[in-house]
Amino acid sequence: MDLTGRIPQDFGNLTFLVYLDLGSNNFYGNLPQEMTRLRRLRFLNLNSNNFSGEVPSWFGVLHQLQVVTLRNNSFTGSIPSSFFNLSKLETLSLTLNSLEGQIPKEIGNLENLRILDLTGNKLIGSIPLTLSNASRLETLTISHNFLQGNIPEGIGNLHNLNLLGIEDNRLTGSIPLSVFNISRIEAIGFTNNSLSGSLPNDLCNGLSLLKELDLSGNKLQGHMPTCLSNCSKLQILSLSENEFDGPIHSGIGSLSNLQFLYLGSNHFTGIIPQEIGNLINLALLGMELNQITGYVPISIFNISSLQYFTLRKNNLKGSLPREIGNLTKLQVLHLTENMFTGEIPKEISNLVYLEEVALESNNFSGSLAMEIFNISSLRLVDLSANNLSGTLPSNLGSILPNIESLYLSALTNLVGTIPHSISNCSKLIILELSYNKLTGLIPITLGYLTHRRYLTLQGNNLISDSSLSFLTYLTNCRDLKFLSVSLNPLKGMLPPSVGNLSTSLTKVSARDCKIKGRIPNEVGNLSSLFEFDISGNDLVGSIPRSIGNLRNLQRLKLSNNKLTGITGDNLCKFHHLGAIYLGHNQLSGPLPNCLGNVTSLREIYLGFNKLSSNIPTSLGNLKDLMILDLLSNNMGGSLPPEIGNLKVAIRIDLSMNQFSNSIPREIGGLQNLVNLSLRHNKLQGSIPDSMSNMVGLEFIDFSHNNISGIIPKSLEKLKNLKYFNVSVNKFVVWLSKIWCLTVPYLF
Repeated sequence: MDLTGRIPQDFGNLTFLVYLDLGSNNFYGNLPQEMTRLRRLRFLNLNSNNFSGEVPSWFGVLHQLQVVTLRNNSFTGSIPSSFFNLSKLETLSLTLNSLEGQIPKEIGNLENLRILDLTGNKLIGSIPLTLSNASRLETLTISHNFLQGNIPEGIGNLHNLNLLGIEDNRLTGSIPLSVFNISRIEAIGFTNNSLSGSLPNDLCNGLSLLKELDLSGNKLQGHMPTCLSNCSKLQILSLSENEFDGPIHSGIGSLSNLQFLYLGSNHFTGIIPQEIGNLINLALLGMELNQITGYVPISIFNISSLQYFTLRKNNLKGSLPREIGNLTKLQVLHLTENMFTGEIPKEISNLVYLEEVALESNNFSGSLAMEIFNISSLRLVDLSANNLSGTLPSNLGSILPNIESLYLSALTNLVGTIPHSISNCSKLIILELSYNKLTGLIPITLGYLTHRRYLTLQGNNLISDSSLSFLTYLTNCRDLKFLSVSLNPLKGMLPPSVGNLSTSLTKVSARDCKIKGRIPNEVGNLSSLFEFDISGNDLVGSIPRSIGNLRNLQRLKLSNNKLTGITGDNLCKFHHLGAIYLGHNQLSGPLPNCLGNVTSLREIYLGFNKLSSNIPTSLGNLKDLMILDLLSNNMGGSLPPEIGNLKVAIRIDLSMNQFSNSIPREIGGLQNLVNLSLRHNKLQGSIPDSMSNMVGLEFIDFSHNNISGIIPKSLEKLKNLKYFNVSVNKFVVWLSKIWCLTVPYLF
């Protein structure tokens, strides 16, 4: 009745009250102590309110209570043990609260209990063994908690049980065989635990009333039980997300009442039995992520009731039969990542209720199926990575008014232009047209799709005007998160309006687009950016200081441009930066000392610039750095001993600089290093003996330096070494038999 407020203390004056139902209102606060006077109360329903505080322990004095339901409130604390003094209690529902602690072992005292529902709390510990004493239980649901341990064998003694749900917990061990002896049970749900072991082959021999068996999301193994056909009333069978293997038994085809069959994410092999086509009531058929081979049985396309059909990520072959047009109630069709061939049948246009069709990564050939674009109910279309050709329909926006996700990337010969009518697809969220042969201007009307979050057009032959005005129009898309136009000959200059793009934008990629001019200062407004990639263009000028405002940036890619000026301290403002790609520019000045404070860095690419000065010792603070590339700069001075702190580094290239003095012995601590290049410097001294500890090394190039002495014999320990070049130095020649055999070119 949409009542609100607290329960008044005077409520306790209703001492003759037997039945109290305040469910589905807006009451809040604690339950008043005065309710202990309601000693005649048998029925109490406080479901779906906003009551809070601990569940009162005084419930234990209301000895006449038969039904207590506190579902969907905000009660906290533990389950009071006083509940279990209520010898007449038949129903206890505490579902969807925030109760903590363990299920009290006293629960076994409730000999009249028929319904126990503790779902959706924060209960921990194990399922108490005493629960098996509540022999009249008909419904036991304790799903969506944090319960651990095994399912007690004694659960099988609850012979009156018809519903058993212990889903979404942390249970381990095997399913007790006794559970499958509860002859009255109609539904068993153990979804999303860590149960292991196999299912008994005679599982269904004593379960003639079973309607639902849901064991998804565990670690169950072995073959599918052959006796499943004995569960003749089964309506839901879900074994998905386990480790079952072997064949799918044909006996499933005799389950005439089956409505949901979900076997996805296992290791099932062999073919799909023809008998599955006998399941005339089937609404959902899911067998994705298995190792099923062969052809799709033609009989499946006689299941006119089918609404959801997914076989993605298997090894199925052959063509998609024309009979698919018989599945007139189909809403979801997912066949991605198989080996289907032939044309997409025209009869697919009969599926007038189809909302999702995903045929990605197959070998479908022929023309782009225009019939798919005539199904107005479609929300998702994915035909990517097939041998399809053709053009996008000019009236795309009017024939797909409900489309939300359109994936048409990597088709063999998708040509033509992006139609302006696409702006009428007002619900479009994802548009993926990458790696095709599309030409013409990027339509500015894409900016009218104000709900769009992902736009990927890379790898085409699309162009734009000199001001890249399509970017200006995209500022209308306030939910845009991902934008990629890379590998298109856009030319033009980045407009200042790029700074007005969505504040939700996390990635911008425009590499190899022949973009020229400067990076506008306004790019610093894109405060949510994780990745900014405009490498491989013709950009000039300095990196704007405003780029330091991108505090969430993780990957900065500006390499292969003509950028000048100093790198500056702006690079040090990125507290989450993982990779810097600034190579192949004309940047100058020193490497900032503060770069060592960006401890999230894993990759530094600054090669082929004009950087000068020493390597700052602070670089040794980068404990997670894996790649350091300073190739071909003007850096000099000594290599700092702190370089030995880069323990996880796999590649260091300091070649073609002016480094002098000796190689620090601390470099021997880099045991994960695979590639080390110091060629073309002015290094002196000898090769440190500590390098024999660098057991991961495969590539060493110290050529064109002034290194002297002898090559340490201890380097024979480097069993993974494939390339060793120390030519053009000042070594005293010493060769062992091992070096002669394994490293034919030394000097």
